[in-house]
Formats: sequence, C-alpha cells, structure tokens
Amino acid sequence: MHDLNPEDFSCPLPIMEYETIQLAHGSGGRLSAELVSRFFLPRFGNETLNRLEDQAVVDFPQGRLALTTDSFVVDPLFFPGGDIGDLAINGTVNDVCMSGATPLYLAAAFIIEEGLPMTTLHRILLSMEKAAKTAGVQIVTGDTKVVNRGCCDKLFITTTGVGLVPAGVNISAANLKPGDKVILSGAIGDHGMAILTSREGLSFASRVRSDTAALNGLVDRMLHASPAIHAMRDPTRGGLATTLNEFAASSGVGIMLEEAAIPVRPEVRGACEVLGIDPMYVANEGKLVAVVPAEVAGTVVDAMRSHPQGREAAIIGEVVAGNRGLVAMRTALGAQRIVDMPVGEQLPRIC
Repeated sequence: MHDLNPEDFSCPLPIMEYETIQLAHGSGGRLSAELVSRFFLPRFGNETLNRLEDQAVVDFPQGRLALTTDSFVVDPLFFPGGDIGDLAINGTVNDVCMSGATPLYLAAAFIIEEGLPMTTLHRILLSMEKAAKTAGVQIVTGDTKVVNRGCCDKLFITTTGVGLVPAGVNISAANLKPGDKVILSGAIGDHGMAILTSREGLSFASRVRSDTAALNGLVDRMLHASPAIHAMRDPTRGGLATTLNEFAASSGVGIMLEEAAIPVRPEVRGACEVLGIDPMYVANEGKLVAVVPAEVAGTVVDAMRSHPQGREAAIIGEVVAGNRGLVAMRTALGAQRIVDMPVGEQLPRIC
C-alpha cells in the first residue's frame, strides 16, 4: 500500500498541444504517437516495449507459465491509499502469484474518455510506474483507445500478467483436504470500505484506507517456508466469504471459521456497521487467504509475519470433512452460522 510522495511528481507534465485527451489521441496518427512517446514510454520504457511492436517477444526459462488478465473500472479514480493505476498493477501481479508463480511481465491497455485531463493521466501513469518497480515487473506491451465523452467513465485499464511457476508447486482451489488450516494474511475489508466511504463522502474518526499492495514478495516467503501450500487466493470482489465458498465447492469439503480469529480494523468495522455490510463480503486488494496442511501451518504463519504484508497473519479456521461445499463460522457467542455466497453486487466498481 502506498501513496505518491511529492518527489514522485518531480518528473514534469509532458508538454502537449492539448490539456485534455482528444479523440484524435486514439486515431493512430500524430497525436497518438505523441501520447505514447511523451506519456507512456517515459514511465514504462524498456528494451521490449520501446520497439513498439504489436506484440512483445520475451525469453522464458523452460517451465510452466501462469497467465491472467483483468480490467479495472474503479470509481473514483483516486481513493485513500491508492488509485486505479497501482490497483491495476497490484491486482494483476497478485492474480499471477496466487498460483505460486513469480510475476515477470505485464501488458496494459487503456480506454480513455475524451476530455480526461492530461494531469490526471500523468498522475496515474506515475503511480503505475512506481507500483511496477515495487513489484519487480515490466510492462512490455500495451494499447490505448480514446472514446467519445460519455462512452466510458474517465478511464478504464486492462492489464494482463504472466509469470513462471516453480517446479513442484501445485496450488489449486481443488486441493483442500480435511484437517488443513486456513490462514489469512491480515485485516479484511479495507479496500472496499475505502472506496465506498470515499465515493459517498462519509467520514469517520479514523480514515479508512485501501490495502492495495503487491503480494508476490509475501508469497515467495511463504513458498520458501513450505512449498506444500494447497490453495491460495486474494479475496477481492465478494470478499473472504466468496473465496472460501469457492474453495469449499471446488474441493467438496467444508470449512469451519473462528469469527474471533478474523481481524477487522475498528474503522472498517464501524463503516460496515453504519452501512449494514458484513466485512466478510467486502473486497480486499492487499490480502491473501491460504490453505495449508496442519503440520506446516505454524511455519507458514511465522514466515508471513516476517514480511510487511503478512504481519497480522493468523490461522482463522480449518477444513472439515462434513458440511461438504459449505462454509460455517463459530461466532464469538459460541453459536454457528453459515457464511454463504453473496447474492448480487453489494459494492459495484470497487476495482
């Protein structure tokens, strides 16, 4: 999770003929070339991207590849703790590394609404540049399209990521076994509540901030502690509840959670209570949930706590043979309740 510091803007805004995006910036002509050369290449330029081919040709060591693609339409573009730019980088890096892969290369495509201020685009590209450097990945190919006013909401970004899966690593939602432990890397609900409170102009005693962050460093530390991780995922849309229900359904097992073990920050819990939303269903962008054999759970948690993104890591439940396909929770009062899949979209356009 990071905000841009004043020094991040030390690179001045490129001098352009227009102060806002014009339809001609997407025409493929002179203005398109200027936009790419003055805005995008200075931020993401590398030997591969600088060729400006219609594809990227990169060398890979022999092995298995992990490939993912995602689109980002978050509203607002800027929110406490991040923006659509670092969200696009971090979200795709995280989807790649949840397979255990090391993220290496990204592609980025931009759909820009006519009239978007150049200053807004510049700020987002700076954020993407910083996030990519932090995650250790390169943007090696991309595309820009400009659409008429009203045909999209300011800016949409699609990113595709590719990474290399180490030998001997087999991480899948179908791998859960009774007795496995469920590990959460930290407090839930930060990102979704940061977006919603920002969007609705709500204020609380403590500001709710997005947790957007790249998790590949944390995953690497976990795999060094034990390559026996059965399943792993970053619980984004639909929150922790949706991810665990998907795990249970894929493996045909039950999952029992301990409510008291699931961390939720006080400001997030307060916002959820005001808005009538269960934090179990709120999106996260800098957390992961992993399922591991019981005998290595302590080792994995210790390794996670040694990394900045995993300091709050905790065992929050276990896989059980009964209640196949269901997720249940033991509440603080000792009762049990079913944690079902959400119905409908609680928080649209949060990523």
